[in-house]
Amino acid sequence: MIPPRKILVIRGGALGDFILTLPVLAALRRHFPSCALEILGYERTTSLAVAAGLADRVSALESPALAGFFARDGAWHAKETEYFSGFDLVVSYIYDPEKIFQSNVSRCNNTAQFLAGPHRSNESNGCHATKAFLAPLEILGVLDPDPCPRLILPSVPNPSAAPPAPQLAVHPGSGSAQKNWPEAKWAGLLQRLAATTRWHFLLIGGEAEEGRCERLAAALPLERVQLAQNLPLVNLARAMRSCAAFIGHDSGITHLAAALDLPGLVLWGPSNESVWRPVSNKMRLLRDERGLNFLPAEVVWQEASTLI
Repeated sequence: MIPPRKILVIRGGALGDFILTLPVLAALRRHFPSCALEILGYERTTSLAVAAGLADRVSALESPALAGFFARDGAWHAKETEYFSGFDLVVSYIYDPEKIFQSNVSRCNNTAQFLAGPHRSNESNGCHATKAFLAPLEILGVLDPDPCPRLILPSVPNPSAAPPAPQLAVHPGSGSAQKNWPEAKWAGLLQRLAATTRWHFLLIGGEAEEGRCERLAAALPLERVQLAQNLPLVNLARAMRSCAAFIGHDSGITHLAAALDLPGLVLWGPSNESVWRPVSNKMRLLRDERGLNFLPAEVVWQEASTLI
C-alpha cells in the first residue's frame, strides 16, 4: 500500500481509555515514520501524546462545529469538510454502532481509508484492551506491535530543589466509589508510612475526590506533603515522573503512572483484571475476593513497605 501522508486518530473516552490507546499511536509512528499524525479527541488527555511526541497536533472532538457528524445526514460548514478531506487514513475509536459518524466523514473524504476500532474492549473474550485497540492496525501491516503504553516526556529544566527524600505518588480516588479503598484505611496507611519512613507524598486528586486529598494531607507532616489537585495532565505527568513509586486504584491516573514506568501498587476493585489491568510488570495488584472494602490495611502496608 502507498504510505499515508497524514493520519487522523479519533479517540474519546476517559484518561484510562486514552492511555490504553497510546500503543496505537506508537505503532503508527513506527510504521509510518514520515507521516503527520493528528488526534481528534479531548485536549485534556490528548495533550499528553503531543508532549511525548506521539502526535503532532490535536483537535477538539467536543467542538460544536462537529455536532452534525453525529447525526444521520448531518450538516456542517465547509471548514469541517476541508478538515476531514486532508487525511489519507482515519482510525476511529468512537462509539458509532450505526456508522453514522463514519458515513458523514466519508461524505467529506471518500478516498481516505477508514478503520473503525472498538471504543471499549469486549470483556467477554478476555482480550486486554491494548490488544483490542491495536487489532484494527493489522490490515495496515502493523504486526506484533508493542502493547505496553509508554509515555516518555522530554526533560525540562526544574528550578525548584529536589525533595530531600523519595516521593510517593498517591491517588486515593477514582471515577467510581466501588473502585475506592475506604478513606479511613488510606489515612491509616499514609500516617503509618509518614511515621516509619522518610517518604514525602504527592497526593493526586480531582473533582471526583471531593476533598479527600485535603483531609488526608491534614493528618500528615505539612513539609512532607504536596497536593496535586486538578493539574493539567502534562504538568501532573511531569510531577509524577519524579516520584519513586505510586499507590492508587483502578483509575486513569494509575494507567498514567504505569505508562510513566513507575513501580507501584494498585488496590483493585471489581473490574475485569485480564482486560483492564495496567500493562506493566512494575505494578502489583492487590485485591480481596469479598470486595475492596475488605482488603486489609496490614496487607497493603506490607506490600507498600517493599516499595521503600
